[in-house]
Amino acid sequence: MELKFKLAYLKSIRERYHQVSKRLKGKILDEFCKVCGYGRKYAIQKLNGPNFEDKAYLRQKRKRLRQRPVLYGSEVINLLSKVWEAAGYPCSTRLESIIPLWMPWIEKHFQPSNDLKLNLLKISSRQMDRRLRSRKLGIKKRIYGCTRPGTLLKHHIPIKTDHWDVDTPGFTEVDTVSHSGNNADGAFAYSVNQTDILTGWVETRAVLGKAEKGVNQALEEMEIDFPFKILGIDSDNGSEFINYSLWIRCEQQKIQFTRGRPYKKDDNAHIEQKNWTHVRKLMGWNRYDSREAVDLMNDLYKNELRLFMNLFMPSAKLLKKERVGSRLIRCYDEPKTPLDRVIASKKGDPANVARLKALRIIVDPFELSRIIDRNMKRIFEKANYRQSPKSSGEARETLKKQPAKLSYAEKDIMMDISRIFGIKELVS
Repeated sequence: MELKFKLAYLKSIRERYHQVSKRLKGKILDEFCKVCGYGRKYAIQKLNGPNFEDKAYLRQKRKRLRQRPVLYGSEVINLLSKVWEAAGYPCSTRLESIIPLWMPWIEKHFQPSNDLKLNLLKISSRQMDRRLRSRKLGIKKRIYGCTRPGTLLKHHIPIKTDHWDVDTPGFTEVDTVSHSGNNADGAFAYSVNQTDILTGWVETRAVLGKAEKGVNQALEEMEIDFPFKILGIDSDNGSEFINYSLWIRCEQQKIQFTRGRPYKKDDNAHIEQKNWTHVRKLMGWNRYDSREAVDLMNDLYKNELRLFMNLFMPSAKLLKKERVGSRLIRCYDEPKTPLDRVIASKKGDPANVARLKALRIIVDPFELSRIIDRNMKRIFEKANYRQSPKSSGEARETLKKQPAKLSYAEKDIMMDISRIFGIKELVS
């Protein structure tokens, strides 16, 4: 019997069940169990249960519903969203650590009341996720990689596949991020990104092309700006790193030089993460192929972005992973800024660390965020949004010469070419 018929039958016998004697109730109950297939105890509960169509019962039920008090009003959430936006939309766990670190500057810019400050410091990361859910926007874009494997010196440079387990800052991973847009022809900008394994300190430089001379010069500049001595470099197999210039410099300065396995990005997981947070998330997938754009990118990398990310943005490090059944549980430490991790290691250069601590007291993170946004607009103006005429012409000729009948795979390829190069002709 369908549920709607069971409910109709229950409705028809409930009132009669409550008006008859005990002996007749037993007969009605037996018939109800036989018709609907219920157990006897369950049938008694259904017949003695509340009538959900009774308006008085519904009003009484609404009164019994407990209304949870609103702990964090619109003022708290609006202030939280402003801090979240200025910090570059971090996750709630990192945002929870950012708020006490930025509180002197929050008081300067927004003049919150004491109750507002207490609520902002008290709100949990889970509550942040719930209250900011409607404001979050996810943008998925395709990453274009242009790394070509080098062939020189591979037998001299050992492959590192084990996990990093270091207690000293200075062991780094390095990688390049291409800014070719959707056209990899000609010369365009690359961001050379280097991160320390223990502290998470990141230095970045932009170069036009990825010739070994420019990349090695960028690495030398970044080595000076790190607040500790570089002890190791781990790279991928690109020719911009696997070359004699970098290998000889590492040999002379007693720097450990290792590389990951070809086509195994997990071997360089630390720098792959920083490629997103410190480069791709800001610069996007535009094409930058002019000296003016590279100079503007370097001005941002060396100054405001460097201070903002290393002094004011906490990051969490993975401590361990546990498998519980089919689930993989990851345990992280408390989020800390790279500067705090350098201070905790007690292995940084004392003069540099003291200067950076003084800078963190003086520099306003909200002002840094505003300057970064302003400089990013100037960089976007230097992006080359035009398609290559040569590539577009070749694609158009390819479409004109296509055969009368194409396979499904060939049609997919032609459609991709039409979409990428903006050609209006469609494949029939």
